[in-house]
Amino acid sequence: MHLATTDAANELLARDPLALLIGMLLDQQIPMEKAFTSPEVLRERLGVPLDARTIAEYDAEAFEQLFRQPPALHRFPAAMANRVQALARVLVERFDCDPAAVWTGATSGPQLVDRVAQLPGFGAQKAKIFTALLGKQFAVRPRGWRQAAGDYGVEGSLRSVADVVDPASLRAVRAHKQQAKAAAKAAQE
Repeated sequence: MHLATTDAANELLARDPLALLIGMLLDQQIPMEKAFTSPEVLRERLGVPLDARTIAEYDAEAFEQLFRQPPALHRFPAAMANRVQALARVLVERFDCDPAAVWTGATSGPQLVDRVAQLPGFGAQKAKIFTALLGKQFAVRPRGWRQAAGDYGVEGSLRSVADVVDPASLRAVRAHKQQAKAAAKAAQE
């Protein structure tokens, strides 16, 4: 994995499905590396391995303080702490505390996108990106996953976190995002 700023954070993402989900949830309005490093920092602050039930049952104010503690885990610590706890509650209630069950239980690409899109903090676009990340970097490939992931599932594309495998691909993904942002701004004018 090459999504976080530290080896420890990347190793956690590679082996812990909950860390991967939390990183993806946090990947908005902050640099990607910050978002994907935050699960490891959260694990350190909790003092225990990441666990959906532990997070779901954690006192909300105390959990928010874990997000606010410098350096803050996100630009919007209160909102994101709330979303991470909401995600954990869904994992407890619907997936028996098993974050990987979100994707291991999917029998098709469209079903996988739908399951991810129903998680707190994930919408249609983020669900497609996460499906592409699972398919490209974790070999989670239910029938039709590339099509369900849309442009993010295209082999060889460099448009999202799903495509970041080294520093060069990170630069290419950043360049693509900057071009897309500039095009959107130009279209508005």
